[in-house]
Amino acid sequence: MAAGGLAGLLPAQTQLEYALLDADTPQEKENLVYQYLKRMDSRERDLTVPELGGDLQWLNTAGPISLHKDLCGKVVVLDFFTYCCINCLHLLPDLHALEHQYSDKDGLIIVGVHSAKFPNEKVLDNVKSAVLRYNIVHPVVNDADATLWHELEVSCWPTLVILGPRGNMLFSLVGEGHRERLFLFTSITLKFYKERGQIKDNNIGIKLYRDTLPPSPLLFPGKVTVDNSGERLVIADTGHHRILVTRKNGQILHTIGGPKSGRRDGRFSEAAFNSPQGITIKNNTIYVADTENHLIRKIDLELEMVTTVAGIGIQGVDKEGGAKGEEQPISSPWDVVFGNSISGTQEDDVLWIAMAGTHQVWALMLEGGKLPKGSDLKKGVCLRFAGSGNEENRNNAYPHKAGFAQPSGLSLASEEPWNCLFVADSESSTVRTISLKDGAVKHLVGGERDPLNLFAFGDVDGAGMNAKLQHPLGVTWDKKRKLLYVADSYNHKIKVVDPKMKNCATLAGTGEASDVIDSSFTQSTFNEPGGLCVEENGRLMYVADTNNHQIKVLDLETKILSMLPILNPEACDVPDNLPVQKDKITNLPKLPKSAPVLQLPSLTVAPGQTIQFLLKLTLPPDSKLNEEAPNSWFITAEDNTWLLQGQCLSGEIKDVSCQIIIPFQLPGSCLSAEAILAVKVCLYYCSKGLCSHGCQLAIQ
Repeated sequence: MAAGGLAGLLPAQTQLEYALLDADTPQEKENLVYQYLKRMDSRERDLTVPELGGDLQWLNTAGPISLHKDLCGKVVVLDFFTYCCINCLHLLPDLHALEHQYSDKDGLIIVGVHSAKFPNEKVLDNVKSAVLRYNIVHPVVNDADATLWHELEVSCWPTLVILGPRGNMLFSLVGEGHRERLFLFTSITLKFYKERGQIKDNNIGIKLYRDTLPPSPLLFPGKVTVDNSGERLVIADTGHHRILVTRKNGQILHTIGGPKSGRRDGRFSEAAFNSPQGITIKNNTIYVADTENHLIRKIDLELEMVTTVAGIGIQGVDKEGGAKGEEQPISSPWDVVFGNSISGTQEDDVLWIAMAGTHQVWALMLEGGKLPKGSDLKKGVCLRFAGSGNEENRNNAYPHKAGFAQPSGLSLASEEPWNCLFVADSESSTVRTISLKDGAVKHLVGGERDPLNLFAFGDVDGAGMNAKLQHPLGVTWDKKRKLLYVADSYNHKIKVVDPKMKNCATLAGTGEASDVIDSSFTQSTFNEPGGLCVEENGRLMYVADTNNHQIKVLDLETKILSMLPILNPEACDVPDNLPVQKDKITNLPKLPKSAPVLQLPSLTVAPGQTIQFLLKLTLPPDSKLNEEAPNSWFITAEDNTWLLQGQCLSGEIKDVSCQIIIPFQLPGSCLSAEAILAVKVCLYYCSKGLCSHGCQLAIQ
């Protein structure tokens, strides 16, 4: 057993740390670490780590790993992390670089020990999603009950523990920002034990979870926003490292960046992002929180160019700012929204930034102006607006004295009496407000009074602090109804807040992490929704349903929920507002009169709404689809051809084993209160001989 856990390392490692501070050259530092290892290795008793329980769940491996059998002869770096923690995310590039330099053949293995903060993070499927989302390629064990955490007396996230080839504890590193120490300790440990012949070069059975997943149009979309016209959506396709601009029916207009991560300005085809999150659009200009590049990017849709307007491309530690944007280091921006300075002459002259990495809210001056309780600022300046930089749930009349805990979502209510920013403060599980008159930071819902208690979470509808949230990541203001909607991410719900009464209630979602599209909001389900937006007229809400890799559409008037299909430009490349061409109708296949008809119940829909037909086709027993034949689906509307204007009317069917999704967007104005829309399917299949089979489905 570990004698005293990590505390047993403290006296010797503290002496080493002080000696390293006085060392001038790399050689001196290496010698100090080497001599330290000599002393640790000659101890009468090793500080050993207990065996990882055989009942623990493993990811990225072919099966469970034994610390003292499979990893015997390896230098092991244990990374105690929880996937919500921004500091843990900041550590991942260091671990990626370390495993790029040393492989298991060299004797190094990194093992992520996931020790959850929130109940939602204990669920294996959610840890799987995080492993994929953050491109973790080393073994990860789900220590859901924090058994090893308590055995070693780990006290905070992240903590690294470096083990020798006997499972003997040698070093610990607490928090982020120790890259130099990590590489120094690891390299000298490998050298020390190789000289003694104790390092083995055998492979560990790595089986990456990401290699088992099918491709999807979206991968962990983090945020979504809609332009003022309601006709264009902007989607942060975070896992594909790209930004999509689509029509409201899901047809892609622009693909910017992706599919691989990178950092590059330029034309859309050459630009690169790294896990972008927040986006905001005005006219033909989009601003992007390029989170893992630690940048704010600007997209010009007219010029089709991407430029950098804030950040230097590496994580900053500055908590004040004040330099020109492209010279100012920033840290993990998570959301952005337009706003107004208090002295500016132009609208939207400020870009507010949720700076999750430093637990603050910053401002980028798009024009010269003045912020509340601030002095005049020049165009292009990027600086802290609110938050001390301490990770707290602290409200204060002075914005610089307030404390946030990983703010991850922003929304602006510029009208009176609100005139504030709403902030989804994820790690305190609260929604806060920042006054744009005087900068005062106030509580709205969630959390509790103690500013240092970041564990006051739950799933409770109620008012003020009686309401409980779990790691909310997004907020959006509904100007029409004067309500705030919250992506209560770890509760897998969308909640609605009345800021006047401070009431918070569930709008959609059951609390179960799954993907059910139901006619009722409260029977439909989400999986860690990360962002949301409401169109200007208040009709439709779009939700980035992150772990379901989807954008969900909620009609706030009819209470109908649907999924937004993502359509490639060539899939339905029909210009807007064009009449239906007669040759397109006459060229459609003719079905025999004997073709069966499936009549579905009538459906109440709204102008402009996107609906979906889900086709699941089954052939007779011992039959096979004739893939050479023109198998297809097509849409007709009998005497209501106005419904077909600008639609994709047909498509090929190549595989009946897959469910076919056919999106259909209703026109913005309807010429009739009732209409019959039909989806027809024509299949050719082989049994003992070749025959044609047609079926017709009608929806009324």
